[in-house]
Parts: sequence; structure tokens; C-alpha cells
Amino acid sequence: MPEGHTIHRLARQLEDVFGGQRVHAESPQGRFFAGADRLDGKILESARAHGKQLFVTFQDEQILRVHLGLYGAWDFGGDATFQGASSIGAPRRIGENEASGQAIAEYTGPPAPVGAVRLRLTSEHGWADLRGPSACEVLGPGEAELVLGRLGPDPLADLTSGESRFLEAVQRSARPIAALLMDQEVVAGIGNVYRAELLFRAELAPMTPGKSLSPEKVRLLWRDAAGLLARGVVEGRIVTTEPIHREDQNAPVAQASDAHYVYRRSELPCRICQTAVVGTELAGRNLFFCTGCQSA
Repeated sequence: MPEGHTIHRLARQLEDVFGGQRVHAESPQGRFFAGADRLDGKILESARAHGKQLFVTFQDEQILRVHLGLYGAWDFGGDATFQGASSIGAPRRIGENEASGQAIAEYTGPPAPVGAVRLRLTSEHGWADLRGPSACEVLGPGEAELVLGRLGPDPLADLTSGESRFLEAVQRSARPIAALLMDQEVVAGIGNVYRAELLFRAELAPMTPGKSLSPEKVRLLWRDAAGLLARGVVEGRIVTTEPIHREDQNAPVAQASDAHYVYRRSELPCRICQTAVVGTELAGRNLFFCTGCQSA
């Protein structure tokens, strides 16, 4: 499932290529016909991400909410003025850049839809196709606020104001910190990869109860999450290792095999202490950690 940095990149891209423009909206698949009809012909005013949720505001306070889930993805394409033609979403291989498309200099319109396109947005210069989201709906402002109200703070959207909310939620819970980091009502945007890597970088045992953590430890966890997510927005991939801990320390960018400390590295030696990384499950999701480094 795409994690928070991907959705922030997606919001930025939608604003870059459609912001301030009147767009045509349709549902080639037919499952979103009524929603597309509400957006058709309206100006796309803004796009924002909160955690794994995307909110795109159109003229007349029509708000498109999208959650990509496990299989959702957006594809973009257009002419040379249509910035950043690419594909953003799932599936992709962890640690690799999102696939980039090629802008077409002589754009004559979007290609015929391929597969089950839930929503297609088109403008004079390009198009965007949405496939396979777990949620896709048009909301009014009040309805969108209700959705946002159920979400925890986003380290990218609420860096300062969200820290105290995160601290309070963690310290009042006896649940394992590994479970709390995946709870979107506690903190929005962290998924399985960031969860494993944040806990390793903080030297925290995954099953440590939230309420047993010191305020300083929780605040450091929050700030590291914000830094890693911001890095993901810039780079378009999740890289959590420092160069000194990579096999190729001189590579200008981390290779996919060097991108993570523990995620999907079960039975491989820890990059720092050489203890074999453990792979297990928590609440049906894979969990990776080092018993040597994460003993606290």
C-alpha cells in the first residue's frame, strides 16, 4: 500500500498539471459515473494529502476523496507542457523510483483507456487515470472534515501541531508501539515500511507499550517520521539508511538492496550489529526488527 510520502507527491502532481484549469471528468469503467458527473467541467482548485488520503477540491466545493489502498494507482500523460508525466501508486517494487512516463510533444488527446479506469481527468494538455482505489467519492466540505476528524496527525501536514497529539495518543495506550504506528487514528501516513524502519532507527523493540515510552523518545520518533517522509516526497522512494551503513557507501543514490535497515531483510545480518533480522507478523502484517539493536 502506498505510504504517506506517495500521496503527498500525488497531491503536488495533480496541482502542477491541473491546478486552476477546467477539467473533463469521466468514468470509463462506469463505476464512478455519478461522481465524475459532479466534477465534470469544473476547475480543479487544489489538492492535499493527509496520511494515505487524497483530497482534491474542485469548483463549487466539490471534494474528491481517494484512498489508493493496496492496488490503486494514478497514471499521467500529456504534452511537453504537462509536467511530470508518470505513474504514482501501487503496485511498485519497494525501494525503487516510481515509474516515469514520457511526455509527448505533439499531444492529440488521451489514449483509449486501458483496464478498469475508475476516473479519468483530462485537460487541454494531458490526462490522469485512476485505477483500483479502495475509496473514491465526491464529498462536500462538511463530509470531508468528518473524514479528516477521524485521522491522526500527519507528520508532513501537521509537523508542529501534530506532535502533541501524537505524544498524547501514544502515552495513553498500552498497545505496542508497532501497532500504534500503523493506526491511522494515531498517526496518519505511516505504513509497514516506515513502521519497521522508524522503530529500528529509534532502537525500539516493536512490542514496547506506548505508555512506557518517555516523552523525549516519542517526540524523536515523530520528528524522524517527518524527516523520512519529507525525504520520500523529494526522492519518490523510501530510503531510510545512512550512507555509512550501506554496502556501497560511495554510490550517489542508495541501491534498492541498500535502501532499508530491516524491512524485508529477515534472516539477513543487521547492518549495524550483524544479528540476524527477525521477520514475524503483528495483526496480520509483516514486522521486521533486530533483536540486537532494538532491545529497549
